[in-house]
Amino acid sequence: MKVLVPVKRVVDYNVKVRVKSDQTGVDIANVKMSMNPFDEIAVEEATRLKEKGSVAEVIAVSCGVAQSQETLRTAMAIGADRGVLVQTDAELQPLAVAKLLKAVVDKEQPQLVILGKQAIDDDANQTGQMLAALLDWPQATFASKVELGDGKVTVTREVDGGLETVALKLPAIVTTDLRLNEPRYVTLPNIMKAKKKPLDTLSPADLGVDPAPRLKTLKVSEPPARKAGIKVADVAALVDKLKNEAKVV
Repeated sequence: MKVLVPVKRVVDYNVKVRVKSDQTGVDIANVKMSMNPFDEIAVEEATRLKEKGSVAEVIAVSCGVAQSQETLRTAMAIGADRGVLVQTDAELQPLAVAKLLKAVVDKEQPQLVILGKQAIDDDANQTGQMLAALLDWPQATFASKVELGDGKVTVTREVDGGLETVALKLPAIVTTDLRLNEPRYVTLPNIMKAKKKPLDTLSPADLGVDPAPRLKTLKVSEPPARKAGIKVADVAALVDKLKNEAKVV
């Protein structure tokens, strides 16, 4: 079977994000970019399923600027067999990405799509669900365990009350949570091998999709600076501060 793994290029999670001076967005000039951590977990899980013999081919796909090729090469260094880049300089919002991915799914015909539950730049947590709706496929979100067999995928997912196990008929959509696995360290030999793996480049027009944004960002601003804490002498003083100054009691 074939598995499709969407991956997103985002600001590295170790980088302190800065807002542009004109408040139109986040400053990414000369900033380290990397694969979205949840997507890295998705690539690792697809690779492990292939190593178990449950999957024949893993395809990584990314939507965005030309530099997203680097993210796809990382996915191929982890274990993806080939990459597909839907190249566009347009601002991509979750619905547009879901439509582009649907077009790629229609073209590639995978039996399973595994993607991160959310991207750490917008924290939208929407693309997987929107893709499932557009394809009319069953979905299991926030997966902490994935097993394939007998034409179905069994997913243990994290919910507020603990864990829930669901079985989905293939084809299906799965979104990954942090506790699903720990991605492997990418070795130099695998990085070199990834450079030789095929990478196809498409445009939204090739897929018949208009990626124009539906929402307009009015302003991006940093959160207010946190005030310094204070020490109180006793419980009575603490209650007084909470009641009269913080207004939370």
